[in-house]
Amino acid sequence: MPSRLSRPAAAPAPLAFSDALAHGPADRRVAVLREIGRGGSISQAARAVGVSYKAAWQAVDTLTNLAGAPLVERLVGGAGGGGARLTEAGHALLRAAEALAQARAGVLATVAGEGGDLSEAAPPAARPAAGLALRTSMRNQWPCVVQALEVDGAVARVRLYGEPPAATLPAERAPGGLHLVARITRESGELLGLRPGTAVLALCKATAVRAQALPPVRSAARGLPEAPEPNTWPGRVARVSRGGAQGDEVVADLDAGVRMVGFAPDGSGLRTGWRVALSVDESAVVLAVLE
Repeated sequence: MPSRLSRPAAAPAPLAFSDALAHGPADRRVAVLREIGRGGSISQAARAVGVSYKAAWQAVDTLTNLAGAPLVERLVGGAGGGGARLTEAGHALLRAAEALAQARAGVLATVAGEGGDLSEAAPPAARPAAGLALRTSMRNQWPCVVQALEVDGAVARVRLYGEPPAATLPAERAPGGLHLVARITRESGELLGLRPGTAVLALCKATAVRAQALPPVRSAARGLPEAPEPNTWPGRVARVSRGGAQGDEVVADLDAGVRMVGFAPDGSGLRTGWRVALSVDESAVVLAVLE
């Protein structure tokens, strides 16, 4: 009878570098990993990239989960008091990142030579198709620009608007367009490099959006107070799909000029053409940086 020790070892699971590198060369998480490889220190890497020590560790943890293998190992003790170094998987991921960056630069150079304008300096409005590369189950997606960040301890509230304001008006007085707020961790904001003017894609699951009918009114206020709650928008129902106990799926054209999908309680009675208010919690809004 063959011994258990004679059984061949199971093949290691393939590394998911495509997932870990899906956010492009501007991803600060990869930059953190690169600096760890150079200096052998998490704290030094954090300073070099311009993020907090906690954010640097969050970057390592996220990349490790995406890659499916440990990328960094801690070194304890020694003359230098310990540090960190990349595993072989970490080095391999950086090699893959460098190869992707070189290939991307070659494509951009070719397009530029043919008269196209896909340069890194192109303004966000000139690169609206960047969000098309993102595959997600979230049905609500809106290109936005960061208006302001409000940091309070470990949390950051990111104010966004869906269209650039008029050149003669400050952002807070920009007429029209979608205005919304996302609540994220401070470390996530650092790793995304968020600052006023950053182009992002705001995403939200349809199941996180609440829809309710607005009472009929004669005034131009259309049923909402002059200063509605953040992430509450008036609109008009474009389509309703009855869903039984799961609620009614509501597609609405918002006054802000975008279409949004949400859910109303079963038996809401909403019909096409009715005035409606859609709302979503700040913590349910996900942000992705447009490369």
